[in-house]
Amino acid sequence: MWKGAPKEGFAKASVLRNNLTKSEALLWERLRQGQFKGLKFRRQHPVHIYIADFYCHRYQLIIEIDGAYHNTPEQIPKDGRRTKILEELGLVIIRFTNLEVETHMERVLEQIGDKIEELKSQT
Repeated sequence: MWKGAPKEGFAKASVLRNNLTKSEALLWERLRQGQFKGLKFRRQHPVHIYIADFYCHRYQLIIEIDGAYHNTPEQIPKDGRRTKILEELGLVIIRFTNLEVETHMERVLEQIGDKIEELKSQT
């Protein structure tokens, strides 16, 4: 179990992997099987008490795809706490909206690539 992820997280992640959102499915098609810079990404991967949309172990990078729900007054502080906890574990989080993924995929991939290059230079 990764970073203390509970067993229940793995069962939930399995369900989520079989029910990707449109945006998650689009990005997964570009990240899967080492297609993106030869890197291995996992989708719906348990990390601590959370499930990351996408995770690259080599660079401790989490990619989150946020729907409109993440802009609600109830969710904003929850996402802030989640980010803080994950960063305290040494993880890097990059976020995109559904709209960005669905309409500007090349820009999203460029930003992911830039973040990876930044992380490479730190090692």
